[in-house]
Amino acid sequence: MKLAVVIQRYGADITGGSESHCMAMVGRLARFAEVEVITTCAKDYVTWKNDYPAGTEMVNGIRVHRFPTDRERKIRVFDEFSQQLYTQPHTYFDEVEWMVRQGPYSPGLFEFIRAHADDYDAFIFYTYIYPTSFFGMQYVPHKAIFVSTTHNEPPVYFDIFRMLFHLPQAFLYLTEEEKALAHSLFHNEHIPYEVLGTGVEARQDAQPEAFREKFDIRGDFLIYAGRIDEGKGCGQMLECFTRYKAAHNVDLTMVLMGKAVMTLPDLPDVRMLGFVSDEDKINGMAAANALLMPSQMESLSIVMLEAWSVGTPVMATAHGAVVKGHCLRSNGGLYYGDYDEFEACVDLLLERRDLAAALGSNGKAYIEQHFQWDVIDRKLLNIVELVVNKR
Repeated sequence: MKLAVVIQRYGADITGGSESHCMAMVGRLARFAEVEVITTCAKDYVTWKNDYPAGTEMVNGIRVHRFPTDRERKIRVFDEFSQQLYTQPHTYFDEVEWMVRQGPYSPGLFEFIRAHADDYDAFIFYTYIYPTSFFGMQYVPHKAIFVSTTHNEPPVYFDIFRMLFHLPQAFLYLTEEEKALAHSLFHNEHIPYEVLGTGVEARQDAQPEAFREKFDIRGDFLIYAGRIDEGKGCGQMLECFTRYKAAHNVDLTMVLMGKAVMTLPDLPDVRMLGFVSDEDKINGMAAANALLMPSQMESLSIVMLEAWSVGTPVMATAHGAVVKGHCLRSNGGLYYGDYDEFEACVDLLLERRDLAAALGSNGKAYIEQHFQWDVIDRKLLNIVELVVNKR
């Protein structure tokens, strides 16, 4: 069995949520089938500039075919065009133009899928919002499996996606909330699916003191891991933390791990570590009082699962259906809708250490029950075999 996985960008040094999930699933599939990745030369999701060389290379033992994008995204112009479509009447063809401008747009990638459609038994497409899925899937709908990573965001209401969500032979949703959103918007319940999630192992080897020593962090701290972006809710998170510190005489630090794509204010008691190794990330989560998850538009939130893997509780935004759903199902975290609730959550975690420990323990039990690799492998193979055997 030979499978192709199509995604907007792919590389060992790319840390986006869908990209990380894709790399993990490729690794799992490679144990059972021949797998190749079809992607672009882009590394930066903002501009889609061609950073990787075009051609075929091996990444972690997987053959990866890279194709150049034919343009870089002009951010200001694109944002203005997007707002126009979000707020004013427009045509179907305006939405197609939006998709092209969104990028990454790669004619060579589309041509490769068309020319090699018969070489693969199935194509797995990642992420609904990019041309790699929107145009690429139209060449091979009879072989397509869709990991849509659907979010409740303005573009998902575009008419162009009504067609897209009826093309594939099967879906792999990441959470119950994502499945419910897709079914409510597109009425595609008849298409086979699995709620896949991802595999996360409960960690026994974390070294919290090693993290504190390496980065010279003492006392209590909250941690954020991921892209530091206004679109991820990081601006509001920093504002809430600043207000909290101004109102409370406590020794509390906020630690940020990840690439910043927003201007960070110079704030006391905020430590920006930048990109860190996976070992440092896990050790940092184990050392923290809580992981902060301010993003409203997560389709899975692997970092929440990683925090629970080391028994650390989570503080998540109440405005994100997926992250709030994780907290409710696991009883492993608290959620806040505004500053007053943020303040109450932090107070509770700092004052009730027993409660914080219980939340972390509940979170660990949650991933041990629902996010083990044998469960994920079974769901993944069920869908792949269903599509291949159907043909």
